[in-house]
Amino acid sequence: MTIEERLNAELTRAMKAHEPQVLDCVRMVKSKLSEKRTSPGFTGGITDPVAQEVIDAYSRSLKKALGEFATGGLTSGPLVDKYRFEIEYLAGYLPQKLDEAATRELVRKTIAEQGLSGLSNVGRLMGAIMKGHKDEVDSALVKRIAEEELKPPPAAP
Repeated sequence: MTIEERLNAELTRAMKAHEPQVLDCVRMVKSKLSEKRTSPGFTGGITDPVAQEVIDAYSRSLKKALGEFATGGLTSGPLVDKYRFEIEYLAGYLPQKLDEAATRELVRKTIAEQGLSGLSNVGRLMGAIMKGHKDEVDSALVKRIAEEELKPPPAAP
């Protein structure tokens, strides 16, 4: 069953079960898929990798919004709860990403293999990791860890 078929089945199930949160989320994803299908330059159909790309982009936008809410001091409320639910719900449609410990190990291994040092090499490190592990890692997490690992140690007083 393709992701689009799963979404259609989930939409029907959620309607029958009267689950408004799931309905809103699935409808939004279906809308995003429709936008992708009709976007200029897009050819072919919505394959699972394309659907995952769309779902991942939507999920990242929700995470970014949550971060902005937190910066503004909003850590709870109906919209925050809605976004958290949708992020968690959509994770079931995406491939599993490495956790922070495994990502840190991958970053350290790549630094050692490439012989990198200094913050000026963050982009090079990101490129090397994303080239081989794009679907396995969260790029924002890789960037944060890369900056931490490549930061020079503080000078001794």
